[in-house]
Amino acid sequence: MDSSDVVIVGGGPAGSACAWRLASHGISSVVLDSQDFPRTKLCAGWITPKVLDDLKIVPPAYPHGIVRLDKIRVEYCGRRRKYAWTIPTRQYSIRRYEFDWWLLRRSGAKVRKQRVARIRVEAGEYVLDDLLRCRFLVGAGGTLCPVRRFFFEESHPRAHELQVCALEDEFAFAGRDGLCRLWFKEDGLPGYSWYVPKADGWVNIGIGALAEPLQKSTLSLRELWRSFTTKLSALGLIDGRDRQPGGYTYYLRSPKTAVQSGNCFIAGDAVGLATSDLGEGIGPAIESGLRVADAIQSGAPYSVDRMTRHSWPGFLSGFVRSLI
Repeated sequence: MDSSDVVIVGGGPAGSACAWRLASHGISSVVLDSQDFPRTKLCAGWITPKVLDDLKIVPPAYPHGIVRLDKIRVEYCGRRRKYAWTIPTRQYSIRRYEFDWWLLRRSGAKVRKQRVARIRVEAGEYVLDDLLRCRFLVGAGGTLCPVRRFFFEESHPRAHELQVCALEDEFAFAGRDGLCRLWFKEDGLPGYSWYVPKADGWVNIGIGALAEPLQKSTLSLRELWRSFTTKLSALGLIDGRDRQPGGYTYYLRSPKTAVQSGNCFIAGDAVGLATSDLGEGIGPAIESGLRVADAIQSGAPYSVDRMTRHSWPGFLSGFVRSLI
């Protein structure tokens, strides 16, 4: 049986950030993921300046495509009329296919393809599938992370009212518009939809909503998707082909959540840390992964208190939350 000081389950931004910070502390780790990298990961790919600061990324030195978003078009569908604003901002967009693979390689961690099915505690260590043992275990495997399922599911079940459901697609489109756009309450959607331009002619489109109000909606998420893509096609923002989106679910930040049990930690979407204004999860995932690594190095308790709660600072965050 192999062994490592730290095993990280999940090779996304939370796991890669944790492995990268551990390496800076002189601590080796093994990252397990059920998929081969690079892998397709549907995501708006919205990252904030804080993400770049946390990871010490200088955009000109990033070897893949990155787009700086200096303004965003926001539209809100009220009861009687529609409202629109163009808001100055400083955000970025990346393709997760490239970003995640680059982060994972940069971390320097050993990477193994393994779908974790069993975890047990033996003599104070964690044993995964009788193949690998470790002293510290980090769950960074997203909403369905097996580490969370084994060690946190019963003690801290998720709050259904914080569950988000989303559909999205990402594709190359030669005529893509360079302006990022957000639509709130379009067709009664209890959330928002987006159009995020990316480098090299790529674009990501999607819709997302809280699960509870969505269940009360007169239209299903699939029906709302068809209406959304028809609108984008009419605007010339995408072509008219039938888009088959990928679907997933995740959770917004909960005011109370368990994140550590002994030498076992969870980070990113395994916790449920997406921001309350735009449901953005990359920044909180990275921040939590870094905190786990620092807690392992120092022996101090790990906490997600006082972590970033909003994608946009100040009044912009409050403005966006008011639209939702």
